[in-house]
Amino acid sequence: MAGVWGWRRAMGRPALLLLALCAAGARGLYFHIGETEKRCFIEEIPDETMVIGNYRTQMWDKQKEVFLPSTPGLGMHVEVKDPEGKLVLSRQYGSEGRFTFTSHTPGDHQICLHSNSTRMSLFAGGRLRVHLDIQGGEHANNYPEIAAKDKLTELQLRARQLLDQVEQIQKEQDYQRYREERFRLTSESTNQRVLWWSIAQTVILILTGIWQMRHLKSFFEAKKLV
Repeated sequence: MAGVWGWRRAMGRPALLLLALCAAGARGLYFHIGETEKRCFIEEIPDETMVIGNYRTQMWDKQKEVFLPSTPGLGMHVEVKDPEGKLVLSRQYGSEGRFTFTSHTPGDHQICLHSNSTRMSLFAGGRLRVHLDIQGGEHANNYPEIAAKDKLTELQLRARQLLDQVEQIQKEQDYQRYREERFRLTSESTNQRVLWWSIAQTVILILTGIWQMRHLKSFFEAKKLV
């Protein structure tokens, strides 16, 4: 999703690796997880956008000291939550697979993966390498497959691609306006709170000054100094 959704952020140690991959223009990444470890990523996605994730796993071989393709019995559980924390996707997949979901709320979506390694004695105490590639918007469309299915000519297929790109740009613009509106509301709320806090401080200072003056007046009158 290069240049479409902005930076992809990771929770935990892969953050630096992720930034390096983005800076290099890479679309995929890989990370390591332990037996019971859960790894989550944050994707900033406009609404009504289809997202496709492809992954494959490799298991660490202690004898050969290399990562080898995982056994078919090893699975990955994928969980996706929208910006409001609602569950969008929760499903168990195999050692290699593809997951798909459509966003209905714009904002940061949390994508989490973890293995079912607690049931796999071969993986107990070992490491698992997960290769992950996430695509969204028009990048998620398989245009050769669409052309074959709908029997489109090269010109028609190109027109379809351009229409999809225009639609995605429109979604991005709508999402940017949504972000700007949220930022404006947050700024106005903060400014209003600062204003009321300043007024409250001023009132407290005035009341404190009045109290001090009355207290001093009572003190001087009691001492018959005035």
